[in-house]
Amino acid sequence: MRTLLSRPIQVDPSFQIGLSLVVILAVAEIFAAASYYVVRARAARASAQAVVPSAARPVASPVSATNPAPAAVIPSPAPSVVNQLLLEGTELRDRGDMTNALARFQEALDSEPNNTAVLEEIAKTYESMQLLDRANETWRRIQEMGPSAGAAYELADQRLKLGVSTPATTVSDAAGSSADVAARRDIGGNAEGSVMGITEVKTTETPDPDAEKNLTLQIGIKKQPAATIDHTKVKILVEFYDTVGDKDIKLTNADVNYEWLTPKHDWTETNPEVLSVRYLSAKTAGPSSESALSDAAATVRPGQKGRAKGSAADIGKRKYLGYIIRIYYDDELQAVQAEPSRLLQHFPPSKSSSSQ
Repeated sequence: MRTLLSRPIQVDPSFQIGLSLVVILAVAEIFAAASYYVVRARAARASAQAVVPSAARPVASPVSATNPAPAAVIPSPAPSVVNQLLLEGTELRDRGDMTNALARFQEALDSEPNNTAVLEEIAKTYESMQLLDRANETWRRIQEMGPSAGAAYELADQRLKLGVSTPATTVSDAAGSSADVAARRDIGGNAEGSVMGITEVKTTETPDPDAEKNLTLQIGIKKQPAATIDHTKVKILVEFYDTVGDKDIKLTNADVNYEWLTPKHDWTETNPEVLSVRYLSAKTAGPSSESALSDAAATVRPGQKGRAKGSAADIGKRKYLGYIIRIYYDDELQAVQAEPSRLLQHFPPSKSSSSQ
C-alpha cells in the first residue's frame, strides 16, 4: 500500500512582493479618495456659511465709472404768497413807489397779522416817507411781541429809543448830507456874509392824553463871533407841516406857541439864545378856514412873546410831518434848517422876509 505524503507548497517570493505592492497601492488609493471627499465637504460647508450674510445685503447695481447715474433733482418749493408780496413790496419801495409798496405789505399782513418781517418793512417804509408816528406805531407793535420776535424785536426797541417821535429828547443831525448842509446854512456852514446861524435843534415829545401830538423844539441861535447884532432886526420864522391823507403836505392847523428860554435874547454875548416852540395838535375837531393855516407859523421877534393858533379842521386826517426854521437879519436870510430836509424842496426859503 502506497502511502501518499504531502509536501509544503513553495510560494514564489516575487509573488509575495507583488501582492504586497497591490495591497499598498489599494490602501493608498482608498486614503486619497477619502481625503478628497473630506476636503470637498469642508469647502462646501464654508461656502454655505459665506452665502448667508451676503444674501442679507442688497445687491448694488453696477454703475459705470465713465457714465455715472444722474443725481436726483429736488425741486425748490415755490415762495409763499406772503413772501411773494413782501418781495414785490420791497422792490416797489426801492423804486420809490411807496403807495403800492404799502399796499403789498398790507395785503401780506392781512394773511399773517403777526409776521414780523412784514411789520418791519412797513415801519421802514413809513420812515422813508417821514411818517414817523406811523412808523413808531408799527415798531411798538413788534416790540409788544417781546423777544420771541427775534432780531425784529431788537431793531424795534432800538428804533423806539432813538426815534425822533418818541418821548425821549433827541438832537437833530446837524451834519446830514452835503446837500442838506448847503440848504440849511446853519452856524457851521452858513453862507458867505451871514451873521447868524442855528447851532442846534432839540426835539422833545411829551405824552398828552388830550392831544394827538405835543411836541416842543428848542432852537439855539448864535451870532458870528465878530458880528454886532441889532436885535430889532432879527426875525425868526418857525413853520410846522402836516401830511393830509398821507399824501398832501400842508401848513399845520395845530396850535403853535413860542417862548424865549434865555432872558435877554439880544445877542450881546457869544452864547446862543434859545427859543422854545411848542406844537400842540388837539384831538377834538372844530370849524376851519383856509386862511387860518397861514397863521400857524410862529413869527418871532426878540423881546416879544406870542402864540400862533391854527384851526383844528381835519384834525383826524392830519399827521405831523416836520418843520422849517428860517432866520432873517435886516430882511436877509441868514440860516435855514428843516426836518425832514425834503420839505425845503416843497417850500424853498425866500431870500427876504418881506416876501413871506
